[in-house]
Amino acid sequence: MTFNSPMPNPDFLRGVFRKIDRDKSGSINADELQHALSNGTWQPFNPETVRLMVGMFDRSNRGQISFEDFGALWKYVSDWQACFHSFDLDNSGNIDRQEFKLALHNFGYRISDTLINIMVKKFDRYGNGTILFDDFIQACVVLHTLTSAFRMYDTDQDGIITIHYEQFLSMVFSLKI
Repeated sequence: MTFNSPMPNPDFLRGVFRKIDRDKSGSINADELQHALSNGTWQPFNPETVRLMVGMFDRSNRGQISFEDFGALWKYVSDWQACFHSFDLDNSGNIDRQEFKLALHNFGYRISDTLINIMVKKFDRYGNGTILFDDFIQACVVLHTLTSAFRMYDTDQDGIITIHYEQFLSMVFSLKI
């Protein structure tokens, strides 16, 4: 399933960027981005999700998003928002276990109910069996990142790898999650 929201015009993006850039530094840091984003609950956006997104779109590796990178970040969040809403079948504003399972299945993951339950528990910030928008992004990005790292060692694509402990640690610690 692919979502491809249109890119807003540059003047609109520049106006939004200026509002988010509270310290007028010409870039957006994680704190500024967190305050600007909404997960639909009037609660702050998950700081870990914000950190992941800044890391993904910070091409200069300074821990900040430039205006040049902001358009891609805007599109990324918009696409995730459309994706989230498409799987929030009951329009509750969160994703329950069944909706999460459906989303992952549509993304091509074939994982057990046990692992689905573990992931929901891991990314359910408030312990009520559901995942909010920002936590949904984080869960999907983490799963994708871990799967990509696993596939580097799964050369015959059979779902089984044999690696040494230090290879495992090196793989995990080198990931941007």
